[in-house]
Amino acid sequence: MDVLEAIRTRRTIFQFKPDPVPMEVLEKICGYGIWAPNHHLTNPWRFTVLGEDTKEKLGRRYAEIQREKCADGVGEEIRKKAGEGGYNKFMSKPTIVAVSCLQEGDEQQKREDYAATCCAMMNVQLAAWNEGVGMQWSTGPITMEEETYRLLGVDPEREYIIGFFYTGYPETVLNKERKPLSDVLRWTA
Repeated sequence: MDVLEAIRTRRTIFQFKPDPVPMEVLEKICGYGIWAPNHHLTNPWRFTVLGEDTKEKLGRRYAEIQREKCADGVGEEIRKKAGEGGYNKFMSKPTIVAVSCLQEGDEQQKREDYAATCCAMMNVQLAAWNEGVGMQWSTGPITMEEETYRLLGVDPEREYIIGFFYTGYPETVLNKERKPLSDVLRWTA
């Protein structure tokens, strides 16, 4: 697959086959992230692959978050179902990779490093797609919690968790169309 085909065909994956992505494949695809452009070669990106123990702990917390999202006055049975659904959804992701960005220097460097890490994330997604691996970039509340930082060994004073890559071999691929370029391209005089 060439890069243009990968760009055009890559899709966010929501349903995965149960098989985890092998470590050597994860290392290969994450390795393409380090080739992203980054001002002054700061290499701000960090990739953390969740082990089963960490995934289980975060899965339980994800269940609590889903329970907490229920409207006031909702009965315990509905809260319980929401929690179970949340847990099952989180645990259905065969492999989870947290992506974080160093937060060093002044505000301009932090902004540039965040952008560079997002570029690295796109590189990783395209490399994964080339290997038959799909991803969903998730930025939900669980990525912002103090306990998540602690479990991942991320110092919130030095790094910012941009999101999780839910990663695996696609069960289904939805082919959603994009707006035409003419809707989003501007020309100035």
